[in-house]
Amino acid sequence: MTYLRYLDSSKVHQAVVTETHRMTPEDAPEVRSISLTIDHPGFRFREGQHVGVTVPGAFELDHENHFRLYSIANSPAMNESESVEIELCVRRCFITDEVSGEEQPGVASNYLCNLKVGDSISISGPYGSVFKIPDNPESNLLMIGSGTGIAPFRAFMQHIYERHSGWKGQLLLFYGARSGAETLYRNDQKNDFDKYYDQKTFRAFEGLSKQPSMPKEDGLDHVLSDHAAKIWELIQQPNTHFYLAGMPQTRDNFEKVMLELTGSDSSWRLLREEMVEENRWSELIYR
Repeated sequence: MTYLRYLDSSKVHQAVVTETHRMTPEDAPEVRSISLTIDHPGFRFREGQHVGVTVPGAFELDHENHFRLYSIANSPAMNESESVEIELCVRRCFITDEVSGEEQPGVASNYLCNLKVGDSISISGPYGSVFKIPDNPESNLLMIGSGTGIAPFRAFMQHIYERHSGWKGQLLLFYGARSGAETLYRNDQKNDFDKYYDQKTFRAFEGLSKQPSMPKEDGLDHVLSDHAAKIWELIQQPNTHFYLAGMPQTRDNFEKVMLELTGSDSSWRLLREEMVEENRWSELIYR
């Protein structure tokens, strides 16, 4: 995410791993669901926020610790227990050295993916108020995500359909992945979204890559193009709130489809600026 340097990571909490399991099959890139318990009465969070994870390891300027942000993938529990449960969605990442061409494991993601039940880690936060569910149940939610960017939307669904009654607005989720094996919360390993398909207000649209061997091709542009007219119809309604989560490419794909549909750069940007001013436009870009 883009504002690491501005975060206060001095308030650290200890979290214990209570569950960790792989969400993708063995023949796909590894993504894990990691459940943590924080026994601290002052730690409270809401949907759309994220936590900072501090892990040991070399970093720029010989820093001893490595700090990264991860979206919380669940909604807060309704009980008043002092212990708090959060879930993280973590992709095991590797970085290619530009000089040697060698592949190096990402410090934070590999540390988290290697954790075992009972291990303790340091976290800070929660951070962020960018992704906030509107109070008005008549609101439409238009959600665009790819990869682990689907994590905050899982928390949205839990809140709206399990802990909020009578939501009347439309909820549309557009999600991109390179292959069916890489879809998250919608595969054989963990299919959390299936419980919401019978809701009249919820629809999910999944786009898979036509070239899954291409690392930057996630299929999102295809599903957005196929349903561009529906998106345009919804986004023009004054009660629609827009959320986008993923890599910069996710935003680029959406911008491209909207510009092609409207045929006017000025018309599209004017609508977007209006939504930003009315606090109906939210982006969470991972770096």
